[in-house]
Amino acid sequence: MDIWQAVLLGIVEGLTEFLPVSSTGHLTITEKLLGLRIDDPGVTAYTAVIQIGAIAAAIIYFRRDIVRFVMGFVRGVASAEGRQSADWRMALNVIVGSIPIGVAGLVAKPLIEGPLRSMWVVANMLIAWCLVMVFAEYRATQKRAEGDVTLKDAVIIGAAQSIALVPGVSRSGATISAGLLLGIDRVTATRLSFFLGIPALTAAGLLEAVSQADHISATIGWTATGVGIAVSFLVGYASIAWLLKFVANHSLVSFVWYRVLAGLAVIGLLAAGVISAS
Repeated sequence: MDIWQAVLLGIVEGLTEFLPVSSTGHLTITEKLLGLRIDDPGVTAYTAVIQIGAIAAAIIYFRRDIVRFVMGFVRGVASAEGRQSADWRMALNVIVGSIPIGVAGLVAKPLIEGPLRSMWVVANMLIAWCLVMVFAEYRATQKRAEGDVTLKDAVIIGAAQSIALVPGVSRSGATISAGLLLGIDRVTATRLSFFLGIPALTAAGLLEAVSQADHISATIGWTATGVGIAVSFLVGYASIAWLLKFVANHSLVSFVWYRVLAGLAVIGLLAAGVISAS
């Protein structure tokens, strides 16, 4: 992979990882337009590995919250009094909420890296998931804040995050929509989406880096991979700050029109034979 391609893919990853537009879908589309084989193990691994940069940005951005949660978890393990704190509950919510996508990712790995790596899947899911996002905003009451999030909520939102293993759905779109349907306010749902993404995407990226190292070396190269990670970190950090401000005053529907247009554009390119499905 050329360095300029790695920079472009890093920008795409950083911009889309936290927006409800599907980073995997956009990376797959961009890789296809660059002439890369999206079904190649090295390219598939690269798509997961450069997410580490964006997740590192989230860790640094939310470092104070993360430290609080970790300390709250330690105190909760050590004493019954510690288990009464909000930080203990949030730490437990993140841990439990991260389990569904971990299990689903391992069980469905052959499917995710095989049949689902299709441009038709990406295009259709970009459009189809808009119905869920619109419904979630329509039904949202936003009466519950961060302190009201329960373990049951975390499991449901974590299960929704698993659906985002299908390219085109969007991890943030799935988790924020689930949070809204549970009556959680949009900013809290967005923050929870970030927190749930940190362990899930870090684990996925590191697993692919280790297990597919030979394929990455043969097809992408580690220099290009490092550049992609670095660029996604820089762009991702700016995206986090922007999104948190945006969702405070705007609904997810703002992203629906873009998703529909992007999905239709991909369908048009596929129908015209400009690009192939795999």
